[in-house]
Amino acid sequence: MAAKILIVTGDAAESLEVLYPYQRLREEGYEVHIAAPSRKRLRFVVHDFEDGFDTYTEKPGYTWDADLSFAEVDPGRYAALVIPGGRAPEYLRNDPELRKILKAFFDADKPIAQICHGPLITAAIGALSGRRVTAYPALELDMQTAGASFQDSEVVVDGMIVSSRAWPDHPAWMREFIEILRAKAPVTQR
Repeated sequence: MAAKILIVTGDAAESLEVLYPYQRLREEGYEVHIAAPSRKRLRFVVHDFEDGFDTYTEKPGYTWDADLSFAEVDPGRYAALVIPGGRAPEYLRNDPELRKILKAFFDADKPIAQICHGPLITAAIGALSGRRVTAYPALELDMQTAGASFQDSEVVVDGMIVSSRAWPDHPAWMREFIEILRAKAPVTQR
């Protein structure tokens, strides 16, 4: 039986930060489920970097169906967790069901990949205190406020947490995460 990986996301998540790990992990042989506040068609966005803008721009992205709601998730059935960025983490961090899911993954010391604004969610449960992390560079103060040591680099690994800044860092992010998965949560589990 293939090990299962959970991606937690919602509307306004960055398209590439959901779909790249979804496809890459399936390519590795994992069963991947997407959970959101409710079972519905999610509307992702595309964040890009354009000359003349002080920050990223946002355009409509892909739509994708959530496989299950946060309330339906049994964290014990999953070997690892992926937390994409985009704007979704701004409101998802307030969801009590999602905070329970994250707490269960941290308590069980399971692998967690987070990117861009995703660490806002792990910060909301107090899980970043004393850890090294990266995130979208504009979140440096948020990460420090959460008690983390912020590093502006393409990937930071701290125990079972693998974090990256944004979608341009995908190759390094997934390379490190998959290395941890192969050791801690091989594709085939009993």
